[in-house]
Amino acid sequence: MLIALASLGSDPNTNLNANTRDVNRNANVTVNANVPNSNASVQPTGPFTDDFSEKKWNVGSAQFGRMWYDNDEYHMSSKEQTYIVIYAPSEDYNTENATVKVTARSVDGTVPSAGFGLMVHCGRSKSGKLEDYALLIYPDDDEPEFEIIMHKDGEQSPLVPRTRSEAILSGTSPNQLEIRVKGTELSFYANGQFLTRINDIGNYRRGRAGFYTSDVTNVAFDNLEIDR
Repeated sequence: MLIALASLGSDPNTNLNANTRDVNRNANVTVNANVPNSNASVQPTGPFTDDFSEKKWNVGSAQFGRMWYDNDEYHMSSKEQTYIVIYAPSEDYNTENATVKVTARSVDGTVPSAGFGLMVHCGRSKSGKLEDYALLIYPDDDEPEFEIIMHKDGEQSPLVPRTRSEAILSGTSPNQLEIRVKGTELSFYANGQFLTRINDIGNYRRGRAGFYTSDVTNVAFDNLEIDR
């Protein structure tokens, strides 16, 4: 399992390295020895579900934020002006050629400045840094939006900029986030409605599921499904 934090600049999309420290950004990373490099995974077969009734994911409070279970949901909260990423605990959560779904909600209805959401193809680069894709949502009451981002060797970049979508439910309403992976094609959905499609430009092909959130907002995840 990998946990990472990085600070946010004035523009969340300029948040670069999640594993270094300098005067403008800082990071704290904890890596379990069983977290694979992005191209070293073995693909399990068959459907897999996690309803978070059993505590499998990392929990605890630290300088990067907090993760905990409550009422059969997995909760995450980062620090102000930071984002936090967590990768799944085992190869059961592999996302190669899979449809991955999770329900995510803002517990109090506030919207984190860099969004929150579902990640696929999560792994480490040869230097041990973040590599993944993420579907992030911003469930604002007036203008709900989504965004697609990528981490490559620890650097975060937007692949699809923040885009308004009526498919995103606002406030505290749960949103079912879905990523369908077919070869090098990744298609993104919210509540069953198509959002956008990208190609696997990083050539990750495989990796684990993961979650992303930002700021101090309490975000809850539930009913993770991986269908291969």
